[in-house]
Amino acid sequence: MKRPKLKKASKRMTCHKRYKIQKKVREHHRKLRKEAKKRGHKKPRKDPGVPNSAPFKEALLREAELRKQRLEELKQQQKLDRQKEQEKKRKLETNSGIEPCSMETVKEEFGQCKAKTKAKLGKQNPKKLYCQELKKVIEASDVVLEVLDARDPLGCRCPQVEEVIVQGGQKKLVLVLNKADLVPKENLENWLNYLKKELPTVVFRASIYLKDKRKIIKVRRKAPFKSEVCIGKDGLWKLLGGFQETYGKAIQVGVIGFPNVGKSSIINSLKQERICNVGVSMGLTRNIQVVPLDKKITMIDSPSVIVSPLNSPTALALRSPASIEVLKPVEAASAILSQADTRQVILKFTVPNFKNSLEFFTSLAQRRGMHQKGGSPNVEGAAKLLWSEWTGGSLGYYCHPPTSWTLSAHFNENIVIDMKQGFNLEELEKNNAHSIKAIRGPCLASSILFQSSALTNGIIEEKDIPEELPKQKERQQEEEEDYEDIDNDQGSLDKEADKKNLDVSLAQEAWEALPEESQAGEQSAQSYTLDRMTEEEDDTYDFSTDYV
Repeated sequence: MKRPKLKKASKRMTCHKRYKIQKKVREHHRKLRKEAKKRGHKKPRKDPGVPNSAPFKEALLREAELRKQRLEELKQQQKLDRQKEQEKKRKLETNSGIEPCSMETVKEEFGQCKAKTKAKLGKQNPKKLYCQELKKVIEASDVVLEVLDARDPLGCRCPQVEEVIVQGGQKKLVLVLNKADLVPKENLENWLNYLKKELPTVVFRASIYLKDKRKIIKVRRKAPFKSEVCIGKDGLWKLLGGFQETYGKAIQVGVIGFPNVGKSSIINSLKQERICNVGVSMGLTRNIQVVPLDKKITMIDSPSVIVSPLNSPTALALRSPASIEVLKPVEAASAILSQADTRQVILKFTVPNFKNSLEFFTSLAQRRGMHQKGGSPNVEGAAKLLWSEWTGGSLGYYCHPPTSWTLSAHFNENIVIDMKQGFNLEELEKNNAHSIKAIRGPCLASSILFQSSALTNGIIEEKDIPEELPKQKERQQEEEEDYEDIDNDQGSLDKEADKKNLDVSLAQEAWEALPEESQAGEQSAQSYTLDRMTEEEDDTYDFSTDYV
């Protein structure tokens, strides 16, 4: 005979009992809050973010993004160092002639070598390192892509770099017109017709959405006429693939250009993955990075070309990362403003008519709510804002190509013919026409006419680099110390803890940068944290106790 199933005990209870338990729970939580208040225990402040009314919001977000990218670079470097150490351990273990007790000495020697190399790099001027890296990229490349900003293509060309490539012999030089969606189509076609007479030119527009370890990265702020899809990728692929077939063996393609023209973004778009670090700030790429696209084509990312200090103030402000500190923000932004159409600037930034740059910065600061203590407009902050928008990837402006085409001084007809050999120019012209049709660019009325400052001179030889000023040396030493501190602390912290600490520190800096009135408004949200303590402390109550 089967044993009858026993019924489970019912969890139902009387309302009197349930209400009594709830009352006890509330009393218990109230008691915990009082004790925490006596002990001085405070819940960590929630990240307030950066409100839209805050001054220097874009600068704060840019600094935060730059610090995150620095941490990512450091993590990758440490990962490579750990892999090298593990490989050395395996080699020593497999080698029978070496005793296992010698592992500690090997570690010490490896650490000493690493410290010596760091000290050498720290003493050496980083600009000289950039020159060395750039020369290595040009020497190792079969095809060199010179990336130009479509808003000012002539100002992005460097005659010194092009001359070195021409002297290399069998190397090919190709121009890439990046950020093609920020200029009107008529202007883009005129520039394409002007540049293709001298060198093969590709119209390109890097993609915004990129995959990076199960995350989707997108630019927060974008112009209304911009698209997210990469344009010109097929044309560049076919151009490089056709040259590789005629070349007969695997090729290496170097990517060079001035800061913030989109060198790393082009490599990421071709690879369809975020491999190279990209961002709003200038000069993120500091070392050579080799990215294989397939078995036959390899891309080489390079640091930016160093701008010569003999250039015009406008060229320094647009092409040099340190120009905003050397020339001072107001001087750099005034140099940019002097080359722009006044009427279109007034319409774009919705400010009244102005007589000089100082009057414009005052009106812009009042328009954007940028004030100093005492209510005076923050002229320097407005100048930084204009400079950041002009060098970023959201403001649409354009330059007219020269009226008459003339061959560059470092080229001749034989070099032009030689540079075009091996490329299928007819197919390239069809792909460029298709790319221009696919681009949804702005109209002439919504863009700002800008007067180009002609070719920008760069520095290739290390001896031509000027000596740094004392202030620049101090700033460089502070950056190196920050890198070392981060490197030492990174090994002892977990990845999740690093992200939380970084977000809290960035939020704290943004909070301190806010005026007192906005801080007082945000402090009212602190009372909400006490009410939420009940949700986190429910587990402290023992529900097994029966209250009657």
